[in-house]
Amino acid sequence: MTDETISFEDFCKVDIRVGTIVEALPFPEARTPALILMIDFGADVGVKKSSAQITGYYGCEMLVGRQVMGVVNFEPRQIGPIKSEVLTLGFKDEAGLVVLANVDRPIPNGNRLI
Repeated sequence: MTDETISFEDFCKVDIRVGTIVEALPFPEARTPALILMIDFGADVGVKKSSAQITGYYGCEMLVGRQVMGVVNFEPRQIGPIKSEVLTLGFKDEAGLVVLANVDRPIPNGNRLI
């Protein structure tokens, strides 16, 4: 349990949506090994760029077409030469490597976590 709690209204401010990775590229300029992901979050949000430190388990070729979850309403963040527009969600495993958060069945891009 964390020391800080938030209200349900605070949680509702976080816009988490599902999207499909349409392009994945190496990101050699990143300080920590990362990939650049282009994620299609549907008509309302569009295709957004994300820098994701997921190279422990994922290569570019295995990511295209995969659905992931991301926070789409953070301010863009400059990471080296790119602006990361979304926070791609994942969890660290026992080895400290990131495992992507995703849905277990295909759903339309842009659906919001409820």
